[in-house]
Amino acid sequence: MLLIGIGNAFRGDDAAGLTVARAVAARQLAGVEVIEHHGEGAELIELWRDRDRVVVVDAVSSGAAPGTLHHLDAAQPLPANLLCFSSHAFGLAQAIEMARALGRLPASLTVIGIEGKSWTHGAPLDPAVEAAVEEAVGMVLSGG
Repeated sequence: MLLIGIGNAFRGDDAAGLTVARAVAARQLAGVEVIEHHGEGAELIELWRDRDRVVVVDAVSSGAAPGTLHHLDAAQPLPANLLCFSSHAFGLAQAIEMARALGRLPASLTVIGIEGKSWTHGAPLDPAVEAAVEEAVGMVLSGG
């Protein structure tokens, strides 16, 4: 399995995906490769190229309560309002849809979105997001 944690460690809750990736990497699990990434879409398509199983964890902004976890199977089109928050013009949602159009999606691609509250530079994770990070780590460890 390839786990990709997306985010920016210096932008509050945007660090949620990176925090999950670091927690999983610290466990040094056999058969699990962990990559921290900034979320640029074209690079994501290359990262999951020729992979059978990929889990991506990223902070999202859909209007749900902070800390809400969204578990998505990318075999189905993603909700348009869920992964639209990105500092890149071509982010995760666009990468998934482009890979789908090109026939380059992994056999299994799961997205775990952690609803954020604050994207303020230098802010720590919101307590609700921090609690959701622990739950997301459990989801990843149980198979995504």
